[in-house]
Amino acid sequence: MTPSYGPGSPWSDLERPPLNAASLRRALLRPGGRWTSLDIVPATGSTNSDLAARAATLPEGAILLAEEQTAGRGRLDRTWSAPARSGLFFSVLLKPDVPVARLAWLPLLTGVAAATGLTRAAGVDMALKWPNDLMVKVEGEAGKEERKAGGILAERAGDDGIVVGLGLNVTLRKEELPVPTAGSLLLANAISTDRDTLLRAVLRSLEQWYGRWTAAGGDPAACGLAEAYTAGCATLGRTVRAELPGDRTLTGEAVAIDGDGRLVVAPPGGEREAVGAGDVVHLRPVD
Repeated sequence: MTPSYGPGSPWSDLERPPLNAASLRRALLRPGGRWTSLDIVPATGSTNSDLAARAATLPEGAILLAEEQTAGRGRLDRTWSAPARSGLFFSVLLKPDVPVARLAWLPLLTGVAAATGLTRAAGVDMALKWPNDLMVKVEGEAGKEERKAGGILAERAGDDGIVVGLGLNVTLRKEELPVPTAGSLLLANAISTDRDTLLRAVLRSLEQWYGRWTAAGGDPAACGLAEAYTAGCATLGRTVRAELPGDRTLTGEAVAIDGDGRLVVAPPGGEREAVGAGDVVHLRPVD
C-alpha cells in the first residue's frame, strides 16, 4: 500500500515519521512484563486525561501515546504543546502497592528512569530539575545553556491508579521552541532522535525502576532510587527561589532531597525548610 503524502498525512514530514505501533507492541508487551497494552492516537488534548478517564476499565501497564498533543498539561496547570511527531507524548497507568506516603516518589522515579534511558539511547547527558523536569545542554549565545526538554506529571486515577504522563521534545528546531528556555534532543546534538528507539529505552528503564521500587515497598533508599535521584539532580547545590503556595517565596541553597521526596532549602541565616509543592527557579549554576 502506497502511503499518502498530502496535508495531514503522517508522512507529510519525512524527517518526522510516525511511531510504529506494531513494532513497539512486539518489543514492549511481553508475557509477565509490566506493560499490558499500547495505543497510539493521531492527536488528543491530553493523554493523561484520556487515560485517566479509562483507568477503571484497564489493568496496570496500559500505555497511551499521541502523535500530537494539543492541550497537554504540566505542573501548576502549564500547557505543553509541540508540532506533530516532534516529540514523545505519552501516559502510563500504574497501580503501585506501596504506602501512600511514598507515592510522592513516583514522578521522581519516572524522571530517573527517563534520564537513564535517554542518556543511553540518545547519547545526551540528561539532568533532573526538582521535582520532575528533564534538562539538556544546548548551545546558546553565551555557550552551553541548561534548557528544559521534558516534563512529567503524575495524577490520581480512580481508587488505586496513578497516571504518569511524560512530554519530551525530540526534534524541535530552534524556530519551533515554545519559549527561549526550552530545548530538545536535536538541539542537544543527540546521536539518535528515532522516537521508537527512545520510547523503548524510556519504558524499559521505567519498568526496571518501578519494579525495584515496588518490590522495596516504595522505600526510596532501599531500592537505590534516592541515591540515583540525588546523583542526577541539577537543583542540588544551587541557589534557588521556591515560589510556594500562598504567594510566599523561599530563597536559599538547595541542599538535599528528604525521605519524602521534598527539596530541602537552606536560606541564608535561617532554618532549613522542606518544599513539597511549588515552583523552583535556579538562580545560579553549580560552580
